[in-house]
Amino acid sequence: MLKHCILAALLACLYLAGTASAQPNDYSNPKSWLCRPGGHDACDIDLTTTVVQADGKLTKEKWTADPIAPIDCFYVYPTVSTDPTQNSDMTADAAELNVIRQQFARFASKCRPYAPLYRQITLAGLRRALAAGGVGGAGALASGIQYDDVRDAWNYYLDHDNKGRGFVLVGHSQGSFILAELVRREIDGKPVQSRMVSAILLGTTLAVPRGKDVGGAFQHVPLCHSASQTGCVITYASYRSTVKPPADTLFGKVPDPNMVAACTNPAALGGGSGKLQAYLSTKGSMIVGATPPKPWVVPERPIETPFVSVPGLLTAQCTSNAHATYLEVTVHGDPSDPRTDDINGDLGGGGQGLANWGLHLVDVNLAMGNLLDIVGRQAKAWRR
Repeated sequence: MLKHCILAALLACLYLAGTASAQPNDYSNPKSWLCRPGGHDACDIDLTTTVVQADGKLTKEKWTADPIAPIDCFYVYPTVSTDPTQNSDMTADAAELNVIRQQFARFASKCRPYAPLYRQITLAGLRRALAAGGVGGAGALASGIQYDDVRDAWNYYLDHDNKGRGFVLVGHSQGSFILAELVRREIDGKPVQSRMVSAILLGTTLAVPRGKDVGGAFQHVPLCHSASQTGCVITYASYRSTVKPPADTLFGKVPDPNMVAACTNPAALGGGSGKLQAYLSTKGSMIVGATPPKPWVVPERPIETPFVSVPGLLTAQCTSNAHATYLEVTVHGDPSDPRTDDINGDLGGGGQGLANWGLHLVDVNLAMGNLLDIVGRQAKAWRR
C-alpha cells in the first residue's frame, strides 16, 4: 500500500498500513476521558497564578471552576504523546496531563469541561513523517484512527451529555486539524450548528476567500469579529514580531491564490492591536518540553504558584508578510523595570528557535485570559 502513497499523504498511509484493525474506543468508560464535569481528573488541578506587574509587584490570583457553568467546552489536545508507536495508546501519561494543565483546565471557569483521550499521531510519528518530507497537511492529521476516536467521543457527548446546551470547541495543532474536519463533516450547515457557541481552533491554518470570512474551510461558519458574536470561529498561529514566518512556514499560508489563512486576534476581535492576557508556566513548561525562564522579577523572589501573568508585556495583531497571515506577538520588555523582558515559547529556545514553527508551543497560553473573557461573553450572548 505504501508504494502507492504520494509523499503528501505519507502519514495517512502509515496509519492505514499499521492500524487498520483497531477497535473503536468505549467512551462510556470514564477512563476514556481526561476531563468530565465534576470529576477528580486532569482538570481538577491548582491553577493559582502570580501576577507580575511591570514595577515588580507580585499578587496572587485564585482560580475556581464553575460547577454550574451555562455551556460546555469540548477539547482536543495537540501532538504531545511520548509513546514510541505511530499512534498513541489510551493511557493518560504525563504529557497528556501537562497539556490539559497548559491549555484547557482553566476553561472550566466558563464551561463544563469535556476532553477525550484519543489515539493521536505521536511525537515519534510526527518526527518520522517530517523526516520523510512532510506530514501531508491537515488531511493526514485529520484522517484515520485519530479522527475516528474524536468523532466517536463527540457523538457520545452529543447523545449522553449535551442535552441541548451550547458548546465551544477548543483545539490546538493536531487537535485543531481534527476539530476542523469534525466541523466540516458533522456541524457546518447541520441543525447542531445552532448550538455551537464558537470554535477556538488554534495553531492551524484555516482558509477563507480574500476579503471574506466564510466560504473557505467552512461554508456556514464565519470568523468571529466581536466577543458577543456566536456560532463563529477564532483561529490564529502566533509568531514573534522579531521572527516573522519564513518561506517554509508551517502555518499561515494556503496554496490557493484566491484564499488566505484566517487570523482572528483574541486581544482585539474587531481588528487592530490589543493586549494579550497570557498565563505562562512559572517553571517554563510548554505543551512539549520546558525551558527554564529568566527570573520573572529582579531581584529574584520565589514564585510558588504554577502560573504567572505579565500584564502589559505582550500585545498582538493580525498581519501578513510575503509568506503568511499570522498573529504577530510583540514583547514590550523594558530593561529599566524589574520585570522580565522576554518569554519562552520558541521551538528550539533562545528567542529565535525554529522560525517556521513560530510560538506554536505557547499559542494558547499567550491569549488564555482573552479567550476566557470571550467565551464568557459569548455564553451570555448565546443564552440570550
